[in-house]
Amino acid sequence: MASVKHCGEVVRIEDQSVFVRMTVNSACSACHAKGVCGASEQIDKIVEVTTADASAYKVGESVEVALMRNDMGPKSVFLAYVVPFFVLTIALVGALAVGASEGVAVVAALVGVVVWYVVLYALRSKIKDRIKFIIIKQTK
Repeated sequence: MASVKHCGEVVRIEDQSVFVRMTVNSACSACHAKGVCGASEQIDKIVEVTTADASAYKVGESVEVALMRNDMGPKSVFLAYVVPFFVLTIALVGALAVGASEGVAVVAALVGVVVWYVVLYALRSKIKDRIKFIIIKQTK
């Protein structure tokens, strides 16, 4: 089943969706020097989990959220980070190759990344069908 789980709190329930707030730590949050460097961060994220038994959950309840299959994590990383990196790089190098100034090349690269994220947003319903979360009640 799922190997990566995050604890969270149910904040809202609508029809067959449970919305869970999770505090996500950056990769360096466990580092002993995090207080000095200031690079560590904690971000609250709200994840929508579709489940047939949404009525079994209550607002304020502690739950665990996980990806349904282990291969979904790398797909998510690829879409959210790898593709935009290549879009940025290709747009930057391409603009410089056609003789654009550095400023114009940077703007073109940033516009390319924004366009990629707009495409992801437009395709969110298809992505949502492929990348699914499961919700697990926590036992005390």
